[in-house]
Amino acid sequence: MENFITIKENVIAEITEKKSKFIANLIKVENKQDAEEKINKIKKTYHDARHNCVAYRIIEENKIIEKSSDDGEPSGTAGGPMLNILQKNNLCNILVIVTRYFGGVLLGTGGLVRAYSKAVQEGLAASKVILKQKGIALKITTDYTGLGKIQYIAGERNIPVLDSEYTDKVVMKLLVPVQDVGSVQKAITEGTNGRAGIEKDQELYYAVIDGKVITFDH
Repeated sequence: MENFITIKENVIAEITEKKSKFIANLIKVENKQDAEEKINKIKKTYHDARHNCVAYRIIEENKIIEKSSDDGEPSGTAGGPMLNILQKNNLCNILVIVTRYFGGVLLGTGGLVRAYSKAVQEGLAASKVILKQKGIALKITTDYTGLGKIQYIAGERNIPVLDSEYTDKVVMKLLVPVQDVGSVQKAITEGTNGRAGIEKDQELYYAVIDGKVITFDH
């Protein structure tokens, strides 16, 4: 997918309900194999817990893969409600594991749904949620006459400038959303009367966080 919402960093949140402790791990993942490996790792970390309930949504081959597990809790009281929160927030490439240490007091099915949901919501409240976009870095070579026009096009379309080099020519690297590459190339070509050289440099994901452009390999 070209754009999706995810979390910037892994987060741990904890709540207590009627003496039971619920620990939510929100983890960035890149694919199904990555998620399953991290599930096994978390289960080893919390091997003494009563339950390690799971939900994830992952993009693979432009499809969203979803999974949830109640891990021994009554059916539909843990993994499903956790997955539902990810769906409602349109989050992808994220794994949520909520570990429960039983406190001796039964919560009932409604209480379990509320507790597991609350643990995930607390984790999200502590997270930095970002829009990850697929982009192409375009390397633009122009003379100084075309510089102003290219800067105008980039500013008008909110296209980040990754780098600029000024010698006898100007070489700029623009980070263009993948769906806009064709129209941006056309605008630059027309705006500079075909004098600007345009090369596709690399494909990468990026997000604008607090006004700064952060790039990712995946």
